[in-house]
Amino acid sequence: MNGMKVSVIIPNYNGKHFIKGCVESLQKQTFEDFEIIIVDNASSDGSVEYIREQYPFVRLIEMETNTGFDGAVNAGIYASKAPYVFLLNNDTECESTCIEELYHAIKKSKKIFSVASCMIQFHNKELMDSAGDLYTVVGWAFNRGNGKPVKQYEKQERIFTACAGAAIYRKSIFEEIGYFDEKFFAYREDIDIGYRARIHGYYNVYCPEAKVYHLGSGTSGSKHNPFKVRLGVRNNVYLNYKNMPLPFLILNSPFLLAGYLAKGVYFTKKHLGKDYFLGIKEAFATLKTIEKEPFQWKYLGNHFVIQLELYINTWKIIREKIKRNKLRDQPMDRKDEVK
Repeated sequence: MNGMKVSVIIPNYNGKHFIKGCVESLQKQTFEDFEIIIVDNASSDGSVEYIREQYPFVRLIEMETNTGFDGAVNAGIYASKAPYVFLLNNDTECESTCIEELYHAIKKSKKIFSVASCMIQFHNKELMDSAGDLYTVVGWAFNRGNGKPVKQYEKQERIFTACAGAAIYRKSIFEEIGYFDEKFFAYREDIDIGYRARIHGYYNVYCPEAKVYHLGSGTSGSKHNPFKVRLGVRNNVYLNYKNMPLPFLILNSPFLLAGYLAKGVYFTKKHLGKDYFLGIKEAFATLKTIEKEPFQWKYLGNHFVIQLELYINTWKIIREKIKRNKLRDQPMDRKDEVK
């Protein structure tokens, strides 16, 4: 164990049917100096027994209750023996060079907090699932590249934050900025912790060579459901409150209000409006339990850089939306008309 360089941490909740594909893809890695830790969140589907029987080399941590993504990965990070932790969703399969590419990418600078993998849709391997997270001044979060061709995301570059579904993190920085906020339970915690790292002067990177195939919504069950919608908006409120100093929060409040209202209309049309507004109500009712990131003058410049990026990201989303609408509204060429 002395030469251990990476700890792979897989949170699991009733994901027995995913374990085989995920673990066996890790067994094929070109990189050898890593351990596998599966943190089971009190599953009732026989996951624990299956892991013990089929993969005895896996370090298994059994939680007494379902602590969510955040509680599970924190338990894994605390137990890990390596200086780098690779957080990996159970509904994924990694290409053989994935860990090697992530390890070399994060070793390039001590200022790199996390490196996001190239997450590709499991059932359509030409399309992206995520090239990291993008956050906006209106409080909307996006998976970069979602649904777009993989070939458009072949450049290694800095990103706002990494998607914790398949990303490597420098463990020592957790000691400085704190671990995943367990009050979030699940969703937006990766943006929260990446945001905190940015405040402290670290940065996050996307590595296109590290490919991971992601089924998506393996635990929650679907893209939009009442549980996911409620926690998503609640945690969005937490995220902004935690990381924005009061003057920035006041500056951004008109944009955030507009963003929350627009999303409220969107989810109302999808018959999830009640869950959305219950999430907002819960956020403000419990806001006093959230520990705000202490403001430090030495990091003021970092706050301005982040603020500028929030504006830029918002403009990127607006510009893309306008472009899509123009393409949709264009009349078909005669040769493309339906006959």
